[in-house]
Formats: sequence, C-alpha cells, structure tokens
Amino acid sequence: MAVKIFAVLIGSLLLGIGVNGFLVPHHLLDGGMIGLGLIFHYFYGWQTGLTIIFLSIPLYLLAWFLERKYFFHSLHGLMVSSLFIDLFAPAAHGLELGIMPSAILGGILVGSGIGLMLRHETSTGGTDLLAQLLNKFMSVNVGILIFIIDGIVVISGLNIIGMEKFAYSLLTITCVGLMTSLFVIKRREQIV
Repeated sequence: MAVKIFAVLIGSLLLGIGVNGFLVPHHLLDGGMIGLGLIFHYFYGWQTGLTIIFLSIPLYLLAWFLERKYFFHSLHGLMVSSLFIDLFAPAAHGLELGIMPSAILGGILVGSGIGLMLRHETSTGGTDLLAQLLNKFMSVNVGILIFIIDGIVVISGLNIIGMEKFAYSLLTITCVGLMTSLFVIKRREQIV
C-alpha cells in the first residue's frame, strides 16, 4: 500500500511539472482528460486539474455501476494528480525552453508519471478508465482504444492551438506513449 501511495505522489508530481513547466507555456496538448483539461484551460482560462475532475465525473459514475474495481483503483490517482496539476500552475511561467524541447520533456515527464502509476496498478482515470470500460463491451485492444480516444481529443483542440502546436502536441503524445509503455513493459518483465 505504501508503494502505491508513493507511486501516486511521485507520478502526480511528474504530471504537474510536465504539464505546467513544459506544455502550458507553449499551449501544447496531451491526449485524454489531461488534454481536455488543457483545451478548456487555453480557451476559457479554467483550472486544468479541477476541469479534469469535473469532466471525469460521468466516467466515474459509469465505473461505479459497471466495474467498481476500476473506480477504486483510479479515484485517488485522479484526485492527487489533478491537485498537483493545479498546484504547479505557477510553474508555467518559470521555464523558458523552446517549443521542441518542451514538447519532448513535457511528454517524457507526463508519460513517466502515468507509467509509474500504471506500473503500481493505479491510474489517473480518464482515457484509461474509459478504454477499460469500453473494452468490456467491445473486443478491441485497450491500447488501441486509448490511442483512438487520445487522437480525438488532440484533433478537437486543433482549432484552439493551431497547426504548428498541433504538430508539436503529436510529438508530446508520442513521448507520453513511449514512456508509459516503458514503465508498463518493465512491470511485466518483473512479473515474469
């Protein structure tokens, strides 16, 4: 239990720094609920973490009725990571890196945070939770479902961020996916 708490805290710290220190200064997007939270932040000025919580309510209600283990395994990750994302919002004005290094480093930090949590059987909810719930009713791989959902989120932000930042956001999402996969692969190797 202590290891899971530590993973949620460190993973959330990485998410908070990655989102605010590297993505927000250049108006870059991530996929999933973080990406939706960023879209609302850029367009309306809403707090990203709080927006993520509100947007996740329907998913958590669905999880409560369909698969409670998903509800319980990701609720604390959602709450802590959303808190850290809003807590580190002032970091958006601190680092002054170019857009490409920010896209890469932001993706690495966000992917490491998500991967660390997944490695210890917890998550931030969002896209992962939706994909797991959809997988119960469709015979489509969870990873493919996450990719499709993330793609829809990033494409929906195209008009808000523009084509150049959209391209860099694709780089960010690639880095997030690679880092998340590395953490999950290491977990599988330890089990075997």
